[in-house]
Amino acid sequence: MGYGDLFRLDGKIALVIGGYGGIGTDLCKGLSFFGASIAVAGPDLAKASHLAEEIKAAGHDALGLQGDVTLKDNVNRIVADVLKHWQRIDVLINCQGVQVDTPAEDFREEDFDRVLDVNLKSVFLVSQAAGKIMIAQQKGKIINISSVRSLLGIRSGYAAYCTSKGGVNMLTKQLATEWAKHHINVNAIAPTFFRAGQAVGYLDNKDFYETLLKRIPLGRVGEPVDLVGATVFLSSSASDFITGQVLFVDGGVTACQ
Repeated sequence: MGYGDLFRLDGKIALVIGGYGGIGTDLCKGLSFFGASIAVAGPDLAKASHLAEEIKAAGHDALGLQGDVTLKDNVNRIVADVLKHWQRIDVLINCQGVQVDTPAEDFREEDFDRVLDVNLKSVFLVSQAAGKIMIAQQKGKIINISSVRSLLGIRSGYAAYCTSKGGVNMLTKQLATEWAKHHINVNAIAPTFFRAGQAVGYLDNKDFYETLLKRIPLGRVGEPVDLVGATVFLSSSASDFITGQVLFVDGGVTACQ
C-alpha cells in the first residue's frame, strides 16, 4: 500500500451509531468523503434516512437505519440490516450519548440508569454484535466516542456522565485486548467541549464560554471537523498498529489538568 492510500476508506462499510447527531453528522460525511459507505443508525428513522439521502446526493453510498441501541434485539436487527445491504462491517463508530445535568445528591436513579444505558451499555451491545461479524472477517475497526470527562471530574451535575465515559475507556481497552488476536482495533476518541449537539447550550452562556476558553491551551473550543481527522485516522489502515488507546482531542485540556 502506498502512502497516498493510508487514509483512504474505499470499499469499507462503516456503521455509525448516533450518526445524525451534532458530531455524528460530520463523522458520517467525513468518512464518506474518504470513500466509506455509511450506515447511519439511531432511534429516529426520519433523521437517519435524511442524512443518508444527503450523503447519497453527494455521490456516496449510504443507508438510514432505526433502532434503540440500549435494547439487544434492536442492535441485532440494525447489524443484520447492514449485513443484508453490504454483507460486511469494517468500521463501527459508537457516537451515541446523553447527559442529565443534576447535582449528585439529587440524581434520580432512573436518570442515572438511562445515562449509563445510552452511554455505556449500548456501546457494549453494539460492539458485541458488530464484533462477532468482525471476528468472522478477522478484521475491523471500532471507535468509541468518549470524553475528557472520562478522566476529569467537573464541579456539579456530571455524576452519571463521567462514570459512563470512564467505563467507555475501560471497555475500549478490554475489547482491544480480547479481540487483538482477531485483527480488530478498538480505540476511543475523547473530546472536550465541541460546538455541536448537547454542548451548544452551554457554549451560548457567555460567562461559561469565557471561563472554558481560559482552560483550553489552544484557546478555542472544538469544531466537529476537528474530530473527523481523528476518526478517519482510527478507521483507516494508518492506525493498524494502534489499539486500546484513548485519543484526547481536547486542545490541550488534559495536558495541564
